[in-house]
Amino acid sequence: MIINDDKLPDLPPPPSTVGVIGWLRTNLFSSWLNSLLTVIVGYLLVINLVPLIDWAFLTSDWIGETREDCTSGGACWVFISVRLDQFIYGFYPEELYWRINTMYVIGVILITALIIESTPKKPLIAAFTLIIFPIIAFYLLYGGAFGLEVVETHKWGGLTLTLVLACVGIVASLPFGVLLALGRRSEMPIVRSLCTAFIEVWRGVPLISVLFMASVMLPLFVSGETHMDKLVRALIGITMFQSAYMAEVIRGGLQAIPKGQYEAAMALGLNYWKSMGLIILPQALKLMIPGIVNTFIALFKDTSLVLIIGLFDLLAIVQAALSDPKWLGYSVEGYVFVAFVFWVFCFGMSRYSQGLEKKLHTGHGAR
Repeated sequence: MIINDDKLPDLPPPPSTVGVIGWLRTNLFSSWLNSLLTVIVGYLLVINLVPLIDWAFLTSDWIGETREDCTSGGACWVFISVRLDQFIYGFYPEELYWRINTMYVIGVILITALIIESTPKKPLIAAFTLIIFPIIAFYLLYGGAFGLEVVETHKWGGLTLTLVLACVGIVASLPFGVLLALGRRSEMPIVRSLCTAFIEVWRGVPLISVLFMASVMLPLFVSGETHMDKLVRALIGITMFQSAYMAEVIRGGLQAIPKGQYEAAMALGLNYWKSMGLIILPQALKLMIPGIVNTFIALFKDTSLVLIIGLFDLLAIVQAALSDPKWLGYSVEGYVFVAFVFWVFCFGMSRYSQGLEKKLHTGHGAR
């Protein structure tokens, strides 16, 4: 008897398990219960999405200058296009829009250079972005030097003000949060007690109260001859508030580092700050990427609360525009626009954090 040891070629998988059909069977119709839920959810999506798409795109008005140009019965995006400059620049003088545009262009170029992996000399670009660019942005926005006209902060508003509040809060709260987290884990009782008290006090009050306190009470702690701008007060309040939350996120990451890493740093003869900067924090920050970005997203959305102290961010500008008698009745379009803008920025931060996680291999499990 002759035995053939040659293996037969692998047969292709059944057509019902691969491709679109396979994906549908695995994810949507894997059981009778999932099939029923898929049908119900699909029905709800159809009856709701079809009218929404028809209102927002198919029967909407996009071109015009007054409400009389909105005749289709759908969404009146004319309101957004007419007021777009105000939504972006606030009350900034129209002839000086180029200064804000220049700041945006520089910022986009720097961020793009940092995101692209093949960009050379990234450390220099990062240092320029964190140290030099804020100075350039300040003089472009405020003026007062290099022949630029001064534009007071009460004229700032719209998306520009939202981005200023968010960017300053994000950049300032991270290092303060690191210091507070290290202080709370310190072996020095006084430092640990002060940092713990700071974190618990600021986390125990809502941001609205913090903004009120920063706007009303903060000037009482400076000399009478010193004028503290309202925007500066808001930035201080937001930074202190977010630093407390950031400190807890970072403390969680520090506690996740095995004790052996601390002992290894001590065995190498590194002092406290070198061991933290070279060994502990780099590992902890990789673990904390989701929590840090989540805090940044929350901060970006919380900037809309500055309306209560008289600062007109994007949401406040849109609400002010809705009170114009010429555009009464188009609040849905205004709020949809604000929601879309906030979603774009928050989704962008979320996607970047996910890409950063994959790049740094922060996962701890099977992939």
